[in-house]
Amino acid sequence: MSRPFNPSHQSGLVLTLLVLALAPAASAGAGTDTLIPYEGPRFEDCLLTRLETQLVRCDNLTGAGVSAPYWIPEQ
Repeated sequence: MSRPFNPSHQSGLVLTLLVLALAPAASAGAGTDTLIPYEGPRFEDCLLTRLETQLVRCDNLTGAGVSAPYWIPEQ
């Protein structure tokens, strides 16, 4: 004697198998993004200097265009 076809049981089985098949793939990719250490100068390692009247730190102009005071060492 055969049982009657029940589509909800078949779809439940397919969904369960799909979840089990994709679960290891999802967890295997988790945490694989590694940070690459930055090798350039850090902002806190650079001294504040001036280039003529502009403030400079790590070869970047800073100070929003305000004239640098005379007591900041010049490059």
